[in-house]
Amino acid sequence: MAIEFLLDAFATHQADDAIVWRDRVYSFGWLSETVRDWMRRLQAGAVEPGSVVSLDADFSPTAISLMLALVAHRCIVVPLTTSVETKKPEFSEIAQVEVVVRIDDDDNVQVSRTSRTAGHELFRQLKATGRPGLVLFSSGSTGQSKAAVHDFGPLLEKFKVPRRRLRAMCFLLFDHIGGVNTLLYTLANAGCAVTVRARRPELVCEAIERWRVELLPTSPTFLNLLLLSDAYARHDLSSLKMVTYGTEVMLDSTLKKLRRVLPHVELVQTYGLSELGILRSKSRSSDSLWMKVGGEGFETRVVDGLLEIKARSAMLGYLNAPSPFTEDGWFRTGDAVEVDGDYIRVLGRRSESINVGGEKVYPAEVENTLQAMDGVKEVVVSGERNAITGAVVKARVRLETAETVGEFRVRMRAFCEGRLSRFKIPQKVVLVADELASERFKKIRSEQPA
Repeated sequence: MAIEFLLDAFATHQADDAIVWRDRVYSFGWLSETVRDWMRRLQAGAVEPGSVVSLDADFSPTAISLMLALVAHRCIVVPLTTSVETKKPEFSEIAQVEVVVRIDDDDNVQVSRTSRTAGHELFRQLKATGRPGLVLFSSGSTGQSKAAVHDFGPLLEKFKVPRRRLRAMCFLLFDHIGGVNTLLYTLANAGCAVTVRARRPELVCEAIERWRVELLPTSPTFLNLLLLSDAYARHDLSSLKMVTYGTEVMLDSTLKKLRRVLPHVELVQTYGLSELGILRSKSRSSDSLWMKVGGEGFETRVVDGLLEIKARSAMLGYLNAPSPFTEDGWFRTGDAVEVDGDYIRVLGRRSESINVGGEKVYPAEVENTLQAMDGVKEVVVSGERNAITGAVVKARVRLETAETVGEFRVRMRAFCEGRLSRFKIPQKVVLVADELASERFKKIRSEQPA
């Protein structure tokens, strides 16, 4: 059984805290019994082994225990959250979902069946071998969302090696590879998974203080919002030992501010993809964007400036897109990197680079400079077509000053002089009032994100 090692860990720590949800604590003893109860119900015929089951939920005691039971029952799990509410019909169709499980805000379960029969070759492969599966959708910010199919076994394998026992916040979403990774790491090491009703700086800091959270896995965008909110100054965050950040490029200016306000916290950059899982990583230091990535089960190489990875936990393939693997099994990440010995620094997605008259501009470099300006809350840089240069750099900016766009442009150009090459200085500036982050706490690079 794929989760037997987890159940053994639960049995060893029955009296310890496993989950905090809605200010209530659930023990490992409760979790163990609830997982086994769901396993009995599934085996009684509620759901056939090998079924494709969408789990429409956020982190909750029932969602967590039911996910583990579905894995033990050799089902193919498709987690979905409210962050993709409008896309759920599309995702359900792509994933050929046969059984829909909805868990409401009060942790009640509703099960229904669709008229579909899953027949994709990847699903047939999992069913034939009796293996549990996991389907994760990419954010789809630059096109159609891709559905990555995993054999759940290799994803679980790395958690059999004991690591640090930590009280961790389940910040990254239930349908995100980072969220799945945090949950499995925490439970496998008999830590405590602390949940929050909403992922807002004030509520996150309240939960860290009340439940003595030690690990906060999150995104650079959320950390910038945390700094803007000053919530960190209104709460006791002394329990926090580590903040890990990934999912997008961290700005150097944000990292340095974070280091100043949380000097006791280890800041660690992580790297992972829906298609591969989360690699082990080590930052050169808490204020450095250089990191080592890899670890057991992963190999890395850089080809033409782009990172490629070979992983034991790599997906089987996409449901709705061609294979992105090379003939010898390397996954092309599309991330441009610089290399310094064993360390790499991620510059950004090659697909998001802006070609200005033949010169490449990575948005993060420009964002890092503008973010250092007084009065700038948030900035997102992208390209806009131009008849002369092919593209120009465009910046959408949220200010805390009362400047007009003309006044800000004058100040911006003066600030960027000597800091950025001329072709990298934004030629178009748009001032915005709303936050520039998606529900998944990533920067929105398009005006109307997919």
